[in-house]
Amino acid sequence: MPTAILARYPDLAGKTVFVSGGGSGIGAAYVRAFASQSCNVAFVDIADAPSRSLAAELGAAVRYWRCDVRDIVALKAAIAEAGKTFGPIRVLVNNAACDDRHHFDDVTPEYWDDNQAVNLRHQFFAAQAVAMQMDAAGGGSIINLGSVSWMRGRPALAGYTTAKAAINGLTRTLARELGTRNIRVNCIVPGAIATERQRALWFSPEQEQKFIEQQCLKFRLSEDDVARTALFLASDEARGVTGQNLIVDAGLAQTSVFA
Repeated sequence: MPTAILARYPDLAGKTVFVSGGGSGIGAAYVRAFASQSCNVAFVDIADAPSRSLAAELGAAVRYWRCDVRDIVALKAAIAEAGKTFGPIRVLVNNAACDDRHHFDDVTPEYWDDNQAVNLRHQFFAAQAVAMQMDAAGGGSIINLGSVSWMRGRPALAGYTTAKAAINGLTRTLARELGTRNIRVNCIVPGAIATERQRALWFSPEQEQKFIEQQCLKFRLSEDDVARTALFLASDEARGVTGQNLIVDAGLAQTSVFA
C-alpha cells in the first residue's frame, strides 16, 4: 500500500504544478503529493471518471483538463489555460505514458509513431510550452519520467523502451539548454511500481516474488516512492541538481531481466 508523504517543502507552497497523465497510478500520486504541499495543481488525462473524482476530492486548488497528450496543440492550450488559472507554471511533471506490450513482428510504422507520440514527443513540447512561463517567473523545475525497462532490455516493449531511453538524452540536453533561464531539468527513472494497472494486467504472485528477488531492497515499491522523489526535485532543496536521471527502483536495474 502507498505510504504517507512525510517531508514538507515550504518553498513549494503556492506554486503552480502541471502534471500530464495525472488521473491514476503514479500520476495521481504526483497530484496528491503536490497538493499536500499547498501547491496549485493542474493535470491532464483522457480518463475522465478517475480524473474528475480526484480533482473533486482534492478541492479548488486542483484542476483537471481532459487532454490527449498526442494532440500537441491541445496540450499547449491546456498548459496556457493552467497558467492563466493558477499563475505561471513553476513545476512540470511529464508523466503521461503507456507501456502496452507489443510483439516484434506485429509492430507497424503507424503503431510505432503513435507509441513515440504517447511516450516521448509530448515531453519535449510540454517543456517548450512551460519554459516561457518559468522564465518570466524566475525559473522552475521540469521532471521527466523514464523507466528502467530499457536498461534491463525488457522484451515485447521495443517502442516503449526506445522512447524511455531517449528521455535520458532529452533530459541532459534540455538541462543544458534551459539552465541559463534558471530552469532545472531532471528525470525520474522508476522501477517496478505496484500500480493498480500493473497489478491488473501483468502481475501475479510469482511475478511479484521475482521482482523482490531481483531487487537489492526487499519490498515492493509504490507510487508514493516515486512521488516523494518528485517533491525533492521540484523544491529548492534540489537547487543544484539538473541534468540527472534519478533511478528509483530498489536496485532492480542492477539485475539483468534474464537473471
